[in-house]
Amino acid sequence: MKVTIKDCLELDVFRNAMVLSGENSLDGEVRAVSVLDVCDEEDYDLIGGDRTEILLTRFLSAKKDPERQCALVRAVAEKGCAALAVFNAGKKAVNIEDSVVEAARQTGLVLIKMGTAVSYSQVITNVMDEVLYGENFSNSLISNTIFHLLNFEKHASFQAAVKEAAINNDFQLILLSEDFNPVLTIETRHKATVADAIRLGRERNVGGDSSKVYTMIDVNGVLTYWGPVDIGTDKYYMFIVDNEDSYTAGEITKLAEIIELAMGMWKYTPERDAKSEFIKALIRGNKSLAYTLQDEAKLSGGDIVSVFLTKGLDKEREAAAFADFEKKTDMEILKIAEEDETYGMILKTEQSENSEGWQTDCTDLFGRLKENRGVRIFHVTGLNGIEGAGDGFKLISESWNFVQSIFPYKRVFTKYEMTLVNNCINIQIQGGFVKKNYVELLEPFKALGEHKSRQLLETLETFVLDAGMNSGKTAEFMDIHANTVQYRLKKINEMLGVEVTGNRVIPGLTMALALKRLERVVS
Repeated sequence: MKVTIKDCLELDVFRNAMVLSGENSLDGEVRAVSVLDVCDEEDYDLIGGDRTEILLTRFLSAKKDPERQCALVRAVAEKGCAALAVFNAGKKAVNIEDSVVEAARQTGLVLIKMGTAVSYSQVITNVMDEVLYGENFSNSLISNTIFHLLNFEKHASFQAAVKEAAINNDFQLILLSEDFNPVLTIETRHKATVADAIRLGRERNVGGDSSKVYTMIDVNGVLTYWGPVDIGTDKYYMFIVDNEDSYTAGEITKLAEIIELAMGMWKYTPERDAKSEFIKALIRGNKSLAYTLQDEAKLSGGDIVSVFLTKGLDKEREAAAFADFEKKTDMEILKIAEEDETYGMILKTEQSENSEGWQTDCTDLFGRLKENRGVRIFHVTGLNGIEGAGDGFKLISESWNFVQSIFPYKRVFTKYEMTLVNNCINIQIQGGFVKKNYVELLEPFKALGEHKSRQLLETLETFVLDAGMNSGKTAEFMDIHANTVQYRLKKINEMLGVEVTGNRVIPGLTMALALKRLERVVS
């Protein structure tokens, strides 16, 4: 089923080629071809070292230097590549010294001397055609799979047919929703978990590649092949597991095409993505539906430790950060993405159940994601089951738009900032005596002239709401000298008749200043 070096040597482009060393290693598998014409010895580190890759070279960096040619041969062998094919550097065949051949023999490298009338592109095209579209497709994988998938008399459903094909041909199939939640699982072995595979798939950003050629990902020694699948108008992802490393990427791609066609012939419709529906129910505040869905989604409300919304975050970077977080903490992230927004939740798992630092881990994750200045993250961490998760999403949806205006310098907003803003919104809407009390806390500023009043009020707002009562940061935000900030704060203390940083003063003053900023937004 696999293409070997020996198979490649039987192609027309290798008709006049000579095997100079490594005759006992011609059964090595070939899956790729690339060009190697390095310039200096320090560039040897750039050699990929894929054991299924044939490297093509003209020794351009060492045409007349056998010692450097020997060094290159040893470097290729050390990297573990399948073979090194040497082309002519002009119209005549290149002269390969005995010392170079001996270096290849000592290292066990397959060294091939090419004919005079062959180019890189011809070899690459012919070898990759053999790898992807050779006689491999006449093998039992394809014919046997088709036999089972189209056996409408024996099987009652597509799921039953594809399971039979998987068992007989030693592969596995997982179909994922666009949000990377499994909607169909055909497992025939259990060497690696589906969760591990999904985590690596997110990390490699397989969803960002629109190519139909499947991406290979090694999951703890198990080879998986990922690619997109369209079912009706909906987008899914499918990964196929090659249990015995028996098939090439081309064969897997062909297998995936056949499976996708069979889905249409069976009129197969995947089960709903219960996990995504669970999140959507909580976002909409439909807690009763969330309770109904939790068993179908195989979730426990008590496992939810955080809910969040990200806006403006690069999806590739987000996927990599989430995958890294899951790997390090053994927690699980469920999410749904809509344009530049991602709603999600973080759940404890059996592996992370005894961890005491989960809250810090979540906070650190959101902190790492804020590096881009255009990113905004809203999260409620520390929840009480489905009720708490629903309330968390409600707090986010009601406050995210306003909290950015009240805290313009922040990028990550916690339940504390959002609760403050939510209370301000309710006070603003209700008006009355409560609002009047807060507004009157700032009445002394009106006694000053308009310019002086605006100057001191802006300083106090920045000091309390933006700088965490740090005068140095206040000076930085306002682009003024730190001494100026200290002078203004002294004036404010005298005018209000209190120490603005006092424990009994700051809660009411914070609310009054937040209401002041909110009024500017809504007025």
